[in-house]
Amino acid sequence: MAKLSSSRQRALLRKYANNLKYVMVVATICVIVFALPKQAKFRYEYEKGRIWNQKDLISPYNFAILKTDQEIESDRQAALKSVKPIYQADDNIRQQQEDGYNNDFEIKWHNAGLNERLKKRYFETGLNLLEYVYGKGVLSLNSKYQHNNENYTITILDHNIATDRNTTELFTKDRALAYCEQALSKTTLDKAFILNLIQNRIQNTLIYDDKLTSRLEKEVLDGLSLTHGMVQKGEVIVAKGSVINNDVYQKLESYKKAFEDNARVNGDRNLVLLGQFLLVSIIVILLIVFLYLFRKDIYHDNRLVGLILLVATAMLATLSWAIRVQLPNLYYIPYCIVPIIIRILFDTRLALNIHLLVILVAGFFVPNSFEFGFYEITAGMVAIYSIKNLIRRDQFLTSALIITFNYLVAFLGISFIREGSINSIDWMDFFPFVVSVLLTLLAYPLIYAFERVFGITSDITLIELTNTNAPLLRQLAFSAPGTFQHSLQVANLAENAIYSIGGNALLVRAGALYHDIGKIENPLYFIENQSSGYNPHDKLSYEQSAQIIIQHVSKGAELARKHNLPEIVVDFIRSHHGNTRVDYFYQSYLKNFPEKFIDENIFRYPGPIPFSKETGVLMLADSVEAASRSLKEPDAQSISNLVDRIISYKLDQGQLNDSNITLKDLQTIKDIFKKMLMSIYHVRIDY
Repeated sequence: MAKLSSSRQRALLRKYANNLKYVMVVATICVIVFALPKQAKFRYEYEKGRIWNQKDLISPYNFAILKTDQEIESDRQAALKSVKPIYQADDNIRQQQEDGYNNDFEIKWHNAGLNERLKKRYFETGLNLLEYVYGKGVLSLNSKYQHNNENYTITILDHNIATDRNTTELFTKDRALAYCEQALSKTTLDKAFILNLIQNRIQNTLIYDDKLTSRLEKEVLDGLSLTHGMVQKGEVIVAKGSVINNDVYQKLESYKKAFEDNARVNGDRNLVLLGQFLLVSIIVILLIVFLYLFRKDIYHDNRLVGLILLVATAMLATLSWAIRVQLPNLYYIPYCIVPIIIRILFDTRLALNIHLLVILVAGFFVPNSFEFGFYEITAGMVAIYSIKNLIRRDQFLTSALIITFNYLVAFLGISFIREGSINSIDWMDFFPFVVSVLLTLLAYPLIYAFERVFGITSDITLIELTNTNAPLLRQLAFSAPGTFQHSLQVANLAENAIYSIGGNALLVRAGALYHDIGKIENPLYFIENQSSGYNPHDKLSYEQSAQIIIQHVSKGAELARKHNLPEIVVDFIRSHHGNTRVDYFYQSYLKNFPEKFIDENIFRYPGPIPFSKETGVLMLADSVEAASRSLKEPDAQSISNLVDRIISYKLDQGQLNDSNITLKDLQTIKDIFKKMLMSIYHVRIDY
């Protein structure tokens, strides 16, 4: 009954896990569809300078031809030039300054020491000059309206009566003083005395009204037409085989705008929504089918499926946001961040598959979707290939440079096809690609975040773990130097073997370096650390010695978890001896106590047996390297026999049953082990 209950429990867990997966898939589809812009997709793709290869495009309705951005800007500038700045006349300033002149004259005359009989003449001369200047009007020129000339026409508002005047007819302060100085030079009066009185009394009587002028400019700009001409219903917009010149291109742009506006008003939004739902559903289902067929380990782990769906959804949501806020260029978005993250966290094949599916969806909502697809698919492939074997952190920067170079080559190729001239290329159009590559470097912190949240171990983490200066490895090198050297040799053997048969070489190296860390606690109980001839096992029973040897597995796993090593590395510690026996102590016990009954499990490792290529290769490398140290005079034949015997023994014991290693793989592994061991022991081969 207990067995049946346990079976039912596992069945229920599988059912709930599958249900959760279906919920995640549906939720992903709904989120992506919700985020995408809800507008009908214009069916034609076109570029300036290209030949129209489709059938004649006939206008289905009347629509206006939109002006180009350059035409609109030119019209704006012309309209703004036509606006006359408005100045308000202030008569109070004139009266205040003339009254001030009267007071200043009386005060300064007494100290001037001039002829008293000329007092009235001096006073009237200065006052007449002021009255003439103020009669003309005084203002400050505004550089905004001095286009090609210092002077310009203005509108003067005086008691709500508008009058147009040119600034040549008016005074500025400098012009007014120059006029007064010239007029005084024709008299015999003291010019300096009068100018000193006048210069502080010349103030602007015409004040620039920025608010009223800006309102007038806005009205003029608002009245500008954004179109010129019409395309009539039934008129040919572009004929098959004709070149898309500037005029035709603008007609196509206008038709596209009219189509989208018409679809927004008259189109069925629900049908647009249904269309997006169908397309996104195809993409997401294809992704799940790929996982089911080729990566069942990921398919059955909802945590990993959720991560993949999250990354794809986040990228498409970012694209939708960019479209909504009308980002100047959609190439600013770092599309390559998706394949890089998936490649680092999973593998190359999955990264390429997801990138293609994301770009396919994005292509429906970006202009020039073929160009977009070419740019981003090639860039994504380059990104994946450039970090296929990630062994150093600086490969991210190298990858960024290679992606940039790919963008540059694609940009030049497309520009040459479109423009036909290198001089016509606008190099600022390449700037968004550079920004995109720089933003792609955000993959590094994002990978770290995903690792922590989803409990995944990336190649970046493995690189950090394989650094022999890592705290746990330094402790191993100090406490058990013989074990540390053994681990290094095992790492080299296993890494070369797994690289040849296909597998994660970086993971194998990390597992090999840490597989024996359990020996840190009692290093002298392991022969590779005994140098003085003293063997502590001499004072222990065979059972006790076997248990100490066996416990290095459980203690190693415990120590690894204490130091927060990834569980995928802990698996190497747990499985590197499988469930084999500690044969030396077991056989010694049988030899010395043949009459006693003994439980064999006392001398057997708890397992599990290796359950992947990587853990299987490590077991073989560990056993072969350890046994090779017992060879008194290693030569090609003895090494070959040793490798064959140990691997055959592991195979016969069923230790490789779950490791997915084929007989062909085993032969490759044997050849590599033999070749490397002969190099280590400097064996000369007779030819």
